[in-house]
Amino acid sequence: MRIVGVNIPDEKRIEYSLPSIYGVGLPAARKILKSAHIDPAKKAKDLIPAEINKLREIIEKNYTIEGELRREIMTNIKRLRELQTYRGTRHARGLPVRGQRTKTNNRTRRGNVRKTMGSGRKPAASPT
Repeated sequence: MRIVGVNIPDEKRIEYSLPSIYGVGLPAARKILKSAHIDPAKKAKDLIPAEINKLREIIEKNYTIEGELRREIMTNIKRLRELQTYRGTRHARGLPVRGQRTKTNNRTRRGNVRKTMGSGRKPAASPT
């Protein structure tokens, strides 16, 4: 089943398969199902076409999703960079943006770049 250009997993409950759409999380999925009057325990494959159309309509009307949301996020980051705000410079340098410490624990953001003395050193030769 496809909703707004995304394949929805058929075997999962519909409340857990809707978050596969970028921009729809679990709380939003529950809100959508409540407004569409669809049982959250129903499997995605068991939905009738009328219910699918109702979901599609609600999502398209009320939520920014997929490519449009990605574009919006990119333009926001670009604006921060152009204004040379602190957050913009952090984005540009590829460092944590939200005030996390950087002496340790920022491997995810920087990649596995080790900057300590012994990290790139080859092991010492074994004594003979």
